[in-house]
Amino acid sequence: MSVGIRRVGSHALLVEADGLEQVLALRGALEADRPRGVRELVAAARTLLVTYDPAVTVHPAVAAAVAEHAAALGPAGQPAPGTPASAEPVGERIVTLAVRYDGEDLSHVAESTGLGVGEVIARHTAPLYTVAFAGFAPGFGYLTGTDPLLRLPRRSEPRTAVPAGSVAVAGGFTGVYPRSSPGGWQLLGTTDAVLWNERRDPPALLVPGSHVRFAPEEPG
Repeated sequence: MSVGIRRVGSHALLVEADGLEQVLALRGALEADRPRGVRELVAAARTLLVTYDPAVTVHPAVAAAVAEHAAALGPAGQPAPGTPASAEPVGERIVTLAVRYDGEDLSHVAESTGLGVGEVIARHTAPLYTVAFAGFAPGFGYLTGTDPLLRLPRRSEPRTAVPAGSVAVAGGFTGVYPRSSPGGWQLLGTTDAVLWNERRDPPALLVPGSHVRFAPEEPG
């Protein structure tokens, strides 16, 4: 797998890949065999930020280790032929979120996909999602695994305020708004789960690498 690597400040480097699949594969490989001195692996849609302890290692050593792990992966992020498979990805924790499927866009999503409302809910609750990376707001995770029929674009006109706990889809991802904020995702429902709590360790409920299930709340 071909990647670009460049220095970021005095104790980090940024890996640039072709897409999210490659980023997650490289993060998994580095988690399974973490190079000496590496502190954090922070994924985004096309990049992986690698921070390290400059008292323990140096930029060339970390860059070489990252390049070696990337080279051991095929173009799509799978192990290259003849390469031993890496360990299972870190993050076997599963968070189950109870959801009231009462979102303002639920009927629109059903109409846009040609599905009934019940089928939209069934397709949204069926997958085991993975928190690919975090962003936008503290506690907001970008979840992969959304059913292909529910991979809809953002709304043409974003809302000025989306309620905290809103469960939504857009651009191939599912997300849960941790607090009231502007947003343009398609709203499917609401959860009472607290996504961000500074008194909790870690503060975010949805940590990158962990898994998520959505469970429909029973009416009444």
